[in-house]
Amino acid sequence: MSYYSWSRRPPRKYQGQPQWTVDDLYISPFTAKRRYDEDGEAHYEPIARNLNPTGVKVMDHFLRRLTEGKDVQMEFCKIYGLRTEDIDSLVFVLTGMKAQDFRTAYLLRLADDYLRYTDMTIKEVARRTGLGSHTNFCVFIRRGRTQTPKERRMILRQKHDAGRFKL
Repeated sequence: MSYYSWSRRPPRKYQGQPQWTVDDLYISPFTAKRRYDEDGEAHYEPIARNLNPTGVKVMDHFLRRLTEGKDVQMEFCKIYGLRTEDIDSLVFVLTGMKAQDFRTAYLLRLADDYLRYTDMTIKEVARRTGLGSHTNFCVFIRRGRTQTPKERRMILRQKHDAGRFKL
């Protein structure tokens, strides 16, 4: 067998049912939700967050890092002594998605939450999601959602959404 045939693998197609979707594995960045008492006074109550949605230590740590905006796969792999292909395979087996597609969907969901429920600047949302600069973030959102971040915020946000959750 030649080197060329070894190095070019055919695209994978998941043969089974994925265990989880992005929504199943999503860890919200918010820690508290605004509630109103009978006098109409607002206060925040802690949200129960499942920080270990899969029960697989490596995957759960990967998800928490995505939520924290620490999306450096090479750095993550060094912590666990893994190859990037190992994480790609783990994500594929658990979700049926390519790791890059999963990451994109996860970060789009995270960005949507920040845009909808906070008054953060676009630059701050870019930093919090780990997408870096304002420009990178705008390109990422435009590719994934076909709108600018500002347009996306206007589409998502409903009355009283800003401040509904607390980080």
